[in-house]
Amino acid sequence: MKNVYSVGQVNNYIKNMFTQDFMLSRIYVKGEVSNCKYHTSGHIYFSLKDETGTIACVMFAGARKGLAFRMQDGQKVVALGSVNVYERDGRYQLYAREIILEGAGLLYEKYEALKKELEEMGMFSSQFKQQIPSHIKRLGIVTAPTGAAVRDIMNISRRRNPYVQLVLYPALVQGEGAADSIVKGIRMLDEYGVDTIIVGRGGGSIEDLWAFNEEKVARAIFNCRTPVISAVGHETDVTIADYVADLRAPTPSAAAELAVADVRQVTERLSQYRYAFYGRMTGQIERATQEAKRRLLRLNYLSPENQIREKRQSLIDKEERLQLLMRSALEEKRHQMMIYVERMKGLSPLDKLSQGYSYIADESGRTVTSIDDVSEGERLKVYVTDGYIRAEVAGKEKMTWQKKKN
Repeated sequence: MKNVYSVGQVNNYIKNMFTQDFMLSRIYVKGEVSNCKYHTSGHIYFSLKDETGTIACVMFAGARKGLAFRMQDGQKVVALGSVNVYERDGRYQLYAREIILEGAGLLYEKYEALKKELEEMGMFSSQFKQQIPSHIKRLGIVTAPTGAAVRDIMNISRRRNPYVQLVLYPALVQGEGAADSIVKGIRMLDEYGVDTIIVGRGGGSIEDLWAFNEEKVARAIFNCRTPVISAVGHETDVTIADYVADLRAPTPSAAAELAVADVRQVTERLSQYRYAFYGRMTGQIERATQEAKRRLLRLNYLSPENQIREKRQSLIDKEERLQLLMRSALEEKRHQMMIYVERMKGLSPLDKLSQGYSYIADESGRTVTSIDDVSEGERLKVYVTDGYIRAEVAGKEKMTWQKKKN
Protein backbone atom coordinates (compact mmCIF):
# COMPACT_ATOMS: atom_id res chain seq x y z
CA MET A 1 0.00 0.00 0.00
CA LYS A 2 1.44 3.34 -1.09
CA ASN A 3 0.88 6.90 0.19
CA VAL A 4 -0.45 5.86 3.59
CA TYR A 5 -0.28 8.70 6.19
CA SER A 6 -0.86 8.83 9.88
CA VAL A 7 -3.68 10.85 11.41
CA GLY A 8 -1.15 13.29 12.85
CA GLN A 9 0.46 13.80 9.44
CA VAL A 10 -2.89 14.55 7.85
CA ASN A 11 -3.89 16.94 10.60
CA ASN A 12 -0.51 18.69 10.39
CA TYR A 13 -0.83 19.00 6.61
CA ILE A 14 -4.28 20.52 6.92
CA LYS A 15 -3.03 22.87 9.65
CA ASN A 16 -0.28 24.12 7.34
CA MET A 17 -2.85 24.75 4.63
CA PHE A 18 -4.88 26.89 7.02
CA THR A 19 -1.76 28.73 8.18
CA GLN A 20 -0.71 29.59 4.64
CA ASP A 21 -4.13 30.99 3.75
CA PHE A 22 -3.78 34.77 4.27
CA MET A 23 -7.54 35.38 4.46
CA LEU A 24 -7.93 32.93 7.36
CA SER A 25 -5.16 34.64 9.38
CA ARG A 26 -7.32 37.76 9.96
CA ILE A 27 -11.03 37.31 9.46
CA TYR A 28 -14.23 38.77 10.87
CA VAL A 29 -16.97 36.22 11.63
CA LYS A 30 -20.45 37.21 12.79
CA GLY A 31 -23.04 34.95 14.34
CA GLU A 32 -25.06 34.05 17.42
CA VAL A 33 -23.22 32.91 20.54
CA SER A 34 -24.03 29.42 21.80
CA ASN A 35 -22.48 26.96 24.27
CA CYS A 36 -20.55 29.82 25.90
CA LYS A 37 -18.36 28.65 28.80
CA TYR A 38 -15.89 30.64 30.92
CA HIS A 39 -13.11 28.23 31.96
CA THR A 40 -11.31 28.54 35.30
CA SER A 41 -8.09 29.15 33.36
CA GLY A 42 -9.63 32.34 31.98
CA HIS A 43 -10.24 31.03 28.47
CA ILE A 44 -13.68 31.36 26.87
CA TYR A 45 -15.05 28.51 24.78
CA PHE A 46 -18.13 29.12 22.60
CA SER A 47 -19.65 28.58 19.18
CA LEU A 48 -20.94 30.96 16.56
CA LYS A 49 -23.94 29.87 14.53
CA ASP A 50 -26.36 31.13 11.95
CA GLU A 51 -29.04 29.50 9.83
CA THR A 52 -26.42 27.79 7.67
CA GLY A 53 -24.00 26.28 10.18
CA THR A 54 -21.81 26.43 13.31
CA ILE A 55 -18.12 27.09 13.99
CA ALA A 56 -16.23 26.36 17.22
CA CYS A 57 -14.44 29.29 18.80
CA VAL A 58 -12.04 30.01 21.65
CA MET A 59 -10.74 33.24 23.17
CA PHE A 60 -7.65 32.76 25.30
CA ALA A 61 -7.27 34.57 28.60
CA GLY A 62 -4.55 36.85 27.20
CA ALA A 63 -6.96 38.31 24.62
CA ARG A 64 -9.81 39.00 27.06
CA LYS A 65 -8.53 42.50 27.96
CA GLY A 66 -10.15 43.74 24.74
CA LEU A 67 -13.55 42.26 25.62
CA ALA A 68 -15.85 45.05 26.83
CA PHE A 69 -18.84 42.88 27.85
CA ARG A 70 -19.63 39.46 29.28
CA MET A 71 -20.58 36.98 26.61
CA GLN A 72 -23.85 35.13 26.87
CA ASP A 73 -25.69 32.66 24.69
CA GLY A 74 -27.96 34.29 22.12
CA GLN A 75 -25.87 37.44 21.67
CA LYS A 76 -25.19 38.64 18.13
CA VAL A 77 -21.46 39.33 17.91
CA VAL A 78 -18.62 39.88 15.46
CA ALA A 79 -15.39 38.06 16.27
CA LEU A 80 -11.99 39.00 14.82
CA GLY A 81 -9.41 36.23 14.75
CA SER A 82 -7.81 33.45 12.74
CA VAL A 83 -9.13 30.03 11.68
CA ASN A 84 -6.77 27.14 12.31
CA VAL A 85 -6.73 23.39 13.02
CA TYR A 86 -6.48 21.94 16.50
CA GLU A 87 -4.34 18.92 15.64
CA ARG A 88 -5.23 16.79 18.64
CA ASP A 89 -8.93 16.66 17.79
CA GLY A 90 -8.50 17.13 14.04
CA ARG A 91 -11.02 19.94 13.89
CA TYR A 92 -10.73 23.59 12.94
CA GLN A 93 -11.89 26.48 15.09
CA LEU A 94 -11.81 30.26 15.28
CA TYR A 95 -9.16 31.69 17.62
CA ALA A 96 -10.80 35.00 18.55
CA ARG A 97 -8.68 38.07 19.41
CA GLU A 98 -11.46 40.68 19.56
CA ILE A 99 -15.21 40.30 20.06
CA ILE A 100 -17.77 43.08 19.72
CA LEU A 101 -21.53 43.16 19.55
CA GLU A 102 -22.84 42.94 16.00
CA GLY A 103 -24.16 46.51 15.78
CA ALA A 104 -20.83 47.83 17.00
CA GLY A 105 -19.05 45.44 14.67
CA LEU A 106 -20.51 47.09 11.60
CA LEU A 107 -19.40 50.45 12.90
CA TYR A 108 -15.97 49.03 13.62
CA GLU A 109 -15.65 47.84 10.03
CA LYS A 110 -16.68 51.28 8.83
CA TYR A 111 -14.17 52.83 11.26
CA GLU A 112 -11.33 50.65 9.95
CA ALA A 113 -12.19 51.43 6.33
CA LEU A 114 -12.26 55.20 6.90
CA LYS A 115 -9.09 55.06 8.96
CA LYS A 116 -7.26 53.25 6.17
CA GLU A 117 -8.56 55.69 3.54
CA LEU A 118 -7.56 58.81 5.46
CA GLU A 119 -4.19 57.33 6.36
CA GLU A 120 -3.47 56.65 2.69
CA MET A 121 -4.39 60.27 1.93
CA GLY A 122 -1.71 61.40 4.40
CA MET A 123 -4.06 63.08 6.86
CA PHE A 124 -2.37 61.32 9.78
CA SER A 125 1.15 62.31 8.69
CA SER A 126 3.29 64.10 11.26
CA GLN A 127 4.43 66.65 8.67
CA PHE A 128 0.98 68.26 8.81
CA LYS A 129 0.86 68.43 12.62
CA GLN A 130 0.98 71.94 14.07
CA GLN A 131 2.98 72.82 17.16
CA ILE A 132 0.83 73.45 20.24
CA PRO A 133 1.69 76.93 21.67
CA SER A 134 3.47 76.71 25.00
CA HIS A 135 1.66 79.75 26.47
CA ILE A 136 -1.84 80.67 25.33
CA LYS A 137 -4.23 83.49 26.16
CA ARG A 138 -7.47 82.06 24.76
CA LEU A 139 -8.50 78.40 24.73
CA GLY A 140 -11.36 77.21 22.54
CA ILE A 141 -13.41 74.20 23.65
CA VAL A 142 -15.78 72.19 21.47
CA THR A 143 -17.78 69.86 23.70
CA ALA A 144 -21.12 69.47 25.44
CA PRO A 145 -21.96 72.43 27.72
CA THR A 146 -22.82 70.03 30.52
CA GLY A 147 -20.93 66.99 31.65
CA ALA A 148 -17.66 65.99 33.23
CA ALA A 149 -15.48 66.90 30.24
CA VAL A 150 -16.09 70.66 30.27
CA ARG A 151 -15.97 70.79 34.08
CA ASP A 152 -12.64 69.01 34.13
CA ILE A 153 -11.18 71.38 31.52
CA MET A 154 -12.46 74.45 33.38
CA ASN A 155 -11.17 73.28 36.78
CA ILE A 156 -7.72 72.33 35.55
CA SER A 157 -7.39 75.48 33.43
CA ARG A 158 -8.39 77.65 36.39
CA ARG A 159 -5.92 75.87 38.66
CA ARG A 160 -3.03 76.05 36.21
CA ASN A 161 -3.60 79.56 34.88
CA PRO A 162 -6.68 81.59 35.88
CA TYR A 163 -5.74 84.28 33.34
CA VAL A 164 -6.45 82.08 30.31
CA GLN A 165 -9.78 82.96 28.66
CA LEU A 166 -11.98 79.93 27.93
CA VAL A 167 -14.27 80.13 24.89
CA LEU A 168 -16.83 77.30 24.83
CA TYR A 169 -18.81 76.25 21.79
CA PRO A 170 -21.68 74.11 23.15
CA ALA A 171 -21.74 71.25 20.66
CA LEU A 172 -23.67 68.05 20.36
CA VAL A 173 -21.23 65.20 20.92
CA GLN A 174 -23.57 62.24 20.51
CA GLY A 175 -26.51 61.25 18.36
CA GLU A 176 -28.02 62.72 15.21
CA GLY A 177 -26.46 66.02 14.09
CA ALA A 178 -23.47 65.67 16.44
CA ALA A 179 -20.87 65.57 13.66
CA ASP A 180 -22.26 68.74 12.00
CA SER A 181 -22.32 70.50 15.37
CA ILE A 182 -18.70 69.59 16.08
CA VAL A 183 -17.62 70.76 12.61
CA LYS A 184 -19.41 74.07 13.06
CA GLY A 185 -17.81 74.59 16.47
CA ILE A 186 -14.29 73.97 15.10
CA ARG A 187 -14.81 76.40 12.23
CA MET A 188 -16.34 79.16 14.39
CA LEU A 189 -13.55 79.00 16.98
CA ASP A 190 -10.95 78.94 14.19
CA GLU A 191 -12.45 82.12 12.76
CA TYR A 192 -12.82 83.69 16.19
CA GLY A 193 -9.06 83.52 16.72
CA VAL A 194 -8.31 81.37 19.75
CA ASP A 195 -4.77 80.05 20.35
CA THR A 196 -5.65 76.36 20.75
CA ILE A 197 -8.83 74.28 20.38
CA ILE A 198 -9.77 71.25 22.48
CA VAL A 199 -12.28 68.94 20.78
CA GLY A 200 -13.60 66.15 22.95
CA ARG A 201 -16.02 64.47 25.31
CA GLY A 202 -16.06 61.79 27.97
CA GLY A 203 -15.76 58.06 27.27
CA GLY A 204 -18.44 55.77 25.95
CA SER A 205 -19.19 52.96 23.55
CA ILE A 206 -18.23 53.07 19.90
CA GLU A 207 -21.77 54.19 19.10
CA ASP A 208 -21.51 57.05 21.63
CA LEU A 209 -18.18 58.21 20.20
CA TRP A 210 -19.13 57.75 16.55
CA ALA A 211 -19.48 61.47 15.78
CA PHE A 212 -15.70 61.77 16.24
CA ASN A 213 -15.20 58.99 13.65
CA GLU A 214 -17.04 60.88 10.90
CA GLU A 215 -15.02 61.98 7.88
CA LYS A 216 -16.43 65.51 8.01
CA VAL A 217 -15.10 65.97 11.55
CA ALA A 218 -11.70 64.60 10.52
CA ARG A 219 -11.50 67.02 7.59
CA ALA A 220 -12.59 69.98 9.74
CA ILE A 221 -9.76 69.22 12.20
CA PHE A 222 -7.25 68.70 9.37
CA ASN A 223 -8.17 72.02 7.68
CA CYS A 224 -8.26 74.02 10.92
CA ARG A 225 -5.56 76.71 11.03
CA THR A 226 -5.59 76.69 14.84
CA PRO A 227 -3.77 73.81 16.57
CA VAL A 228 -6.27 71.16 17.71
CA ILE A 229 -6.00 68.80 20.69
CA SER A 230 -8.36 65.83 20.58
CA ALA A 231 -9.64 64.57 23.92
CA VAL A 232 -12.20 61.89 23.14
CA GLY A 233 -13.04 59.13 25.60
CA HIS A 234 -10.71 57.32 27.92
CA GLU A 235 -7.17 56.12 27.30
CA THR A 236 -8.27 52.94 25.50
CA ASP A 237 -10.63 54.76 23.09
CA VAL A 238 -8.94 56.03 19.90
CA THR A 239 -11.07 57.79 17.29
CA ILE A 240 -10.39 59.09 13.81
CA ALA A 241 -10.28 62.57 15.31
CA ASP A 242 -7.38 61.47 17.52
CA TYR A 243 -5.34 60.44 14.49
CA VAL A 244 -6.00 63.68 12.56
CA ALA A 245 -5.57 66.13 15.46
CA ASP A 246 -2.27 67.93 16.02
CA LEU A 247 -2.04 66.34 19.47
CA ARG A 248 -3.99 63.55 21.14
CA ALA A 249 -4.84 63.61 24.83
CA PRO A 250 -6.23 60.46 26.48
CA THR A 251 -8.80 62.44 28.48
CA PRO A 252 -10.23 65.98 28.57
CA SER A 253 -8.32 66.57 31.82
CA ALA A 254 -5.07 65.62 30.13
CA ALA A 255 -5.93 67.95 27.21
CA ALA A 256 -6.27 70.87 29.62
CA GLU A 257 -2.91 69.97 31.16
CA LEU A 258 -1.31 70.00 27.70
CA ALA A 259 -2.97 73.21 26.49
CA VAL A 260 -2.65 75.45 29.56
CA ALA A 261 0.79 76.14 30.99
CA ASP A 262 1.04 76.10 34.78
CA VAL A 263 1.48 79.75 35.77
CA ARG A 264 3.32 78.68 38.93
CA GLN A 265 5.94 76.93 36.88
CA VAL A 266 6.16 79.95 34.61
CA THR A 267 6.57 82.24 37.63
CA GLU A 268 9.21 79.97 39.10
CA ARG A 269 11.03 79.80 35.77
CA LEU A 270 10.90 83.59 35.47
CA SER A 271 12.36 83.87 38.97
CA GLN A 272 15.16 81.52 37.97
CA TYR A 273 15.76 83.57 34.85
CA ARG A 274 15.75 86.77 36.93
CA TYR A 275 18.28 85.39 39.41
CA ALA A 276 20.43 84.06 36.59
CA PHE A 277 20.18 87.39 34.76
CA TYR A 278 21.02 89.30 37.94
CA GLY A 279 24.01 87.06 38.59
CA ARG A 280 25.29 87.42 35.05
CA MET A 281 24.74 91.18 35.02
CA THR A 282 26.52 91.54 38.37
CA GLY A 283 29.40 89.52 37.03
CA GLN A 284 29.49 91.54 33.83
CA ILE A 285 29.43 94.83 35.74
CA GLU A 286 32.18 93.64 38.09
CA ARG A 287 34.35 92.54 35.18
CA ALA A 288 33.65 95.80 33.33
CA THR A 289 34.53 97.82 36.45
CA GLN A 290 37.81 95.97 36.89
CA GLU A 291 38.61 96.45 33.21
CA ALA A 292 37.78 100.16 33.45
CA LYS A 293 40.09 100.53 36.47
CA ARG A 294 42.84 98.68 34.66
CA ARG A 295 42.48 100.87 31.59
CA LEU A 296 42.31 104.03 33.74
CA LEU A 297 45.58 103.09 35.40
CA ARG A 298 47.12 102.43 32.00
CA LEU A 299 45.69 105.69 30.65
CA ASN A 300 47.07 107.62 33.61
CA TYR A 301 50.42 105.97 33.11
CA LEU A 302 50.47 106.79 29.39
CA SER A 303 49.00 110.32 29.69
CA PRO A 304 51.23 113.28 28.59
CA GLU A 305 51.02 114.83 32.07
CA ASN A 306 52.22 111.61 33.69
CA GLN A 307 54.91 111.18 31.02
CA ILE A 308 56.17 114.74 31.67
CA ARG A 309 56.09 114.10 35.41
CA GLU A 310 57.95 110.82 34.95
CA LYS A 311 60.54 112.40 32.63
CA ARG A 312 60.98 115.34 35.01
CA GLN A 313 61.53 113.03 37.94
CA SER A 314 63.92 110.96 35.83
CA LEU A 315 65.88 114.12 34.93
CA ILE A 316 66.00 115.15 38.60
CA ASP A 317 67.29 111.71 39.55
CA LYS A 318 69.89 111.84 36.78
CA GLU A 319 70.91 115.38 37.78
CA GLU A 320 71.40 114.32 41.38
CA ARG A 321 73.35 111.27 40.25
CA LEU A 322 75.49 113.43 37.93
CA GLN A 323 76.23 115.90 40.71
CA LEU A 324 77.10 113.04 43.02
CA LEU A 325 79.41 111.56 40.38
CA MET A 326 80.96 114.99 39.73
CA ARG A 327 81.57 115.58 43.44
CA SER A 328 83.02 112.14 43.76
CA ALA A 329 85.24 112.67 40.72
CA LEU A 330 86.39 116.11 41.97
CA GLU A 331 87.10 114.69 45.40
CA GLU A 332 89.15 111.90 43.86
CA LYS A 333 91.04 114.36 41.60
CA ARG A 334 91.62 116.69 44.56
CA HIS A 335 93.04 113.82 46.54
CA GLN A 336 95.32 112.84 43.65
CA MET A 337 96.37 116.48 43.27
CA MET A 338 97.33 116.65 46.90
CA ILE A 339 99.47 113.58 46.40
CA TYR A 340 101.13 115.21 43.36
CA VAL A 341 101.63 118.44 45.30
CA GLU A 342 103.35 116.56 48.05
CA ARG A 343 105.48 114.81 45.49
CA MET A 344 106.31 118.09 43.76
CA LYS A 345 107.24 119.62 47.06
CA GLY A 346 109.87 116.95 47.38
CA LEU A 347 111.21 117.82 43.94
CA SER A 348 110.97 121.61 44.19
CA PRO A 349 114.36 123.41 44.23
CA LEU A 350 112.95 126.12 46.46
CA ASP A 351 111.86 123.58 48.95
CA LYS A 352 115.31 122.08 48.89
CA LEU A 353 116.87 125.48 49.36
CA SER A 354 114.76 126.10 52.43
CA GLN A 355 116.26 122.99 53.90
CA GLY A 356 119.89 124.31 53.62
CA TYR A 357 120.64 123.16 50.12
CA SER A 358 121.74 125.47 47.27
CA TYR A 359 122.60 125.19 43.60
CA ILE A 360 125.33 126.82 41.48
CA ALA A 361 125.08 128.39 38.05
CA ASP A 362 127.62 130.12 35.81
CA GLU A 363 127.37 133.66 34.57
CA SER A 364 125.11 132.60 31.76
CA GLY A 365 122.66 130.88 34.17
CA ARG A 366 123.63 127.33 33.26
CA THR A 367 123.50 124.99 36.21
CA VAL A 368 126.78 123.56 37.30
CA THR A 369 126.53 119.88 38.06
CA SER A 370 130.18 118.77 37.54
CA ILE A 371 133.67 120.15 38.15
CA ASP A 372 134.18 119.80 34.45
CA ASP A 373 131.56 122.51 33.85
CA VAL A 374 133.84 125.22 35.40
CA SER A 375 137.42 126.27 35.34
CA GLU A 376 139.59 128.07 37.93
CA GLY A 377 139.05 131.79 38.15
CA GLU A 378 135.51 131.54 36.64
CA ARG A 379 132.83 133.51 38.34
CA LEU A 380 129.73 131.65 39.63
CA LYS A 381 126.38 132.34 41.35
CA VAL A 382 125.41 130.31 44.41
CA TYR A 383 121.63 130.37 44.86
CA VAL A 384 120.17 130.09 48.39
CA THR A 385 116.67 130.64 49.81
CA ASP A 386 116.77 134.43 49.87
CA GLY A 387 119.05 135.18 46.90
CA TYR A 388 122.40 134.29 45.37
CA ILE A 389 126.05 134.70 46.26
CA ARG A 390 128.72 135.69 43.76
CA ALA A 391 131.80 133.48 43.96
CA GLU A 392 134.96 132.69 42.05
CA VAL A 393 136.47 129.23 41.47
CA ALA A 394 139.70 129.10 43.46
CA GLY A 395 140.25 125.39 42.69
CA LYS A 396 138.57 122.08 42.08
CA GLU A 397 139.07 118.49 43.17
CA LYS A 398 137.62 115.27 41.77
CA MET A 399 135.70 113.06 44.25
CA THR A 400 133.45 109.98 44.02
CA TRP A 401 130.34 109.83 46.30
CA GLN A 402 128.86 106.60 47.68
CA LYS A 403 125.10 106.10 46.81
CA LYS A 404 122.75 104.73 49.47
CA LYS A 405 121.53 101.21 48.88
CA ASN A 406 117.75 100.58 49.15
